[in-house]
Amino acid sequence: MRIIDADCHISPTLEGGNSIRAEELIERMNHAGVEQALTWLQPPYIRTRIEESNRYVYESMLKYPDRILGFGWADPNLGVQQAKDMVKRCVQEYGFYGVKLNGAQNYYPIDDPNLSLPIVEEIARYGSRVAFHIGADSYNNTHPYRLAKVAKLFPELTIFAVHMGGASFDDMSDLVIDVARTFNNILLIGSAVRAIPILRAVRELGAHRVLFGSDTPFELMHVEVAKYSALFRETISKEEYALVMGGNLLREFRLNAA
Repeated sequence: MRIIDADCHISPTLEGGNSIRAEELIERMNHAGVEQALTWLQPPYIRTRIEESNRYVYESMLKYPDRILGFGWADPNLGVQQAKDMVKRCVQEYGFYGVKLNGAQNYYPIDDPNLSLPIVEEIARYGSRVAFHIGADSYNNTHPYRLAKVAKLFPELTIFAVHMGGASFDDMSDLVIDVARTFNNILLIGSAVRAIPILRAVRELGAHRVLFGSDTPFELMHVEVAKYSALFRETISKEEYALVMGGNLLREFRLNAA
């Protein structure tokens, strides 16, 4: 079974306390028995560093091609055209697997018709994928019903719902699961969320709709791997467990063929 962590962050700087560079991510992966990591930038406190951080993820992917699966980031608050240009760079130049939009960190509703949706449309135009921070820490900007609107507008687009409504002491995971039941183009990344909603998502949506994620470096990767192992021991089949822990990303990114 190949374990792929679907939520990891790295940064070219060590500012902000929890920041780690690519080398420490690889060390944590080795310690946790994780083979590959879907990796995006750590949310910068200075927005102008987004381009620098995306570039660092790209360089790290080149340095560790068998370990790091690069994923981009765009902030429409810096300008819609600039964000579109970043999407193009991430997909065409860097060869990333998609682009993340974080309405919590960058302060905008993820279905905003003037900010977010033009960027989502650009991602879809390139035939790529989008990831959204979906967390109760930004109840209005990242609400599951906003996710539903985007999923309905872009049915051909694979959407990763990162944190599946967690990322806070509050919880919107029930709403996320209900939305994902309606829209099959949504995949749930179970990072920074309680164990019970993860188990419920697998039971109600199927193991093929849920991805393991640790939210490294904000959580400890080896602990999160152990959490998933304990959660799914004797609750789902070995085949279903393998899908959650990495098989779904192998399928989505066509890594088996590679």
